[in-house]
Amino acid sequence: MDLTSSWWFWALLSAMFAALTAIFAKVGVKDIDSDVATFIRTIVILVTLGLILLALGKLDTGGLSAIGVRSWIFLVLSGLATGASWICYFRALKIGDASLVAPVDKLSVVLVAIFGVTLLGERLSGMQWVGIALVGGGAVVLALSG
Repeated sequence: MDLTSSWWFWALLSAMFAALTAIFAKVGVKDIDSDVATFIRTIVILVTLGLILLALGKLDTGGLSAIGVRSWIFLVLSGLATGASWICYFRALKIGDASLVAPVDKLSVVLVAIFGVTLLGERLSGMQWVGIALVGGGAVVLALSG
């Protein structure tokens, strides 16, 4: 099996980069306004992703014009939610310890499960619900111990 075609591979890389994001952001936001830090981070992401898409030839193949209205609406909503999340995350990092902020931020895992079931009609097994409960419980324990 090609490792790069596995969702596990990409999810684990995402977790690693998310962890580094928290550590780097905590140090970077120390002496500046958290909203300014979020703005800088957003510019870096925009430029980096733009360069990657250009290098892969994905911006010049008519990809943007092929996107339907429904996709645009939900991608814009996702972008707005991401921006709001980042602003709140950086503000929390400015005030609190990264080792406490990051686990509470991961309560998003619990919310995604609940939203996936209620809004998208996804089904979770009993064991998956146990895992979701453990993630939620772990985040609460970490937050209360801080």
